[in-house]
Amino acid sequence: MDDGNVDVDTKSKILQTTLAEISSRQENNHVEENCCVICLERISELAIAQPCKHESFDFLCLISWLQERATCPLCKAEVKTVQYEFGEDRNFKTYNVPATKVAQPPHSNTSRHSLDPRSRRPYRSRRPYGTPRPLPTPDEAILRRRHIYRNQLYSLHVGSNRLSRFRDLTPQLFNRDEELVSRARKWIRRELQVFEFLSPDGPSSLDRRANNAEFLLEYIVAILKTVDSQGSSGQAEDMLQDFLGRENTRLFLHEMRAWLRSPYTSLEDWDRNVQYNESHGGNKSESSAKSGDGEKGCKSRSIWEW
Repeated sequence: MDDGNVDVDTKSKILQTTLAEISSRQENNHVEENCCVICLERISELAIAQPCKHESFDFLCLISWLQERATCPLCKAEVKTVQYEFGEDRNFKTYNVPATKVAQPPHSNTSRHSLDPRSRRPYRSRRPYGTPRPLPTPDEAILRRRHIYRNQLYSLHVGSNRLSRFRDLTPQLFNRDEELVSRARKWIRRELQVFEFLSPDGPSSLDRRANNAEFLLEYIVAILKTVDSQGSSGQAEDMLQDFLGRENTRLFLHEMRAWLRSPYTSLEDWDRNVQYNESHGGNKSESSAKSGDGEKGCKSRSIWEW
């Protein structure tokens, strides 16, 4: 599904806001920025777009992007050449960008919405009124969230807090309410652990996982500050579906809004009290839980479709 409801300027603004926030956090923590903004993985071969000089790209990812459109993913300026293969003395090679063909509609979004297929532990989602669920361990909480996405279970109403009950969760509210943004970050940071492409196996993948999760967290926050997450045009959904899949994105946004409107201040309390009706759950996402490995996005097609 394409991003037809998202205009170029809006998506470019969100992407630049994301990078600015990440850059600011990394400067404060003295961490080197090395995540490609196209594939979200560690940059293996730096590429610099010319003449705009943006450089948050892996060479193969940027070349793949430029085969579809000769514009910078960040500023939309025309890219004429790409510098790559930098030596110790800053010598480099130059790739001349050819004339681009007319962009084709993107393929269906199946590359980045897989869940971990090994985790199939069932959960009882209904319980007697007034009996809270025992407090789960962190690992059990993630397994439960994966079960919810795999079966496309939407949370039932759990009440509202006194601040959000009568307010729409608008971009204006996210821009002026730091407490609301903090609540959103807390929930998003854990929820992203559900998805397999952010949790690759092996200690060597920890740095890449951290980069991926940090980028997507800030990207989602930037979306919340720019477009209505529940708007009729579906812009927020369109911009997230290439990462999580359309169905998972709808569920993700529903669950996030339910958390933000809930009276709970801790994820543990949320876990103990939120309820789901398993009898209405579907298995539509079962095939998507098995398809796509989320680790090859950099070498296949661009995840950014305009």
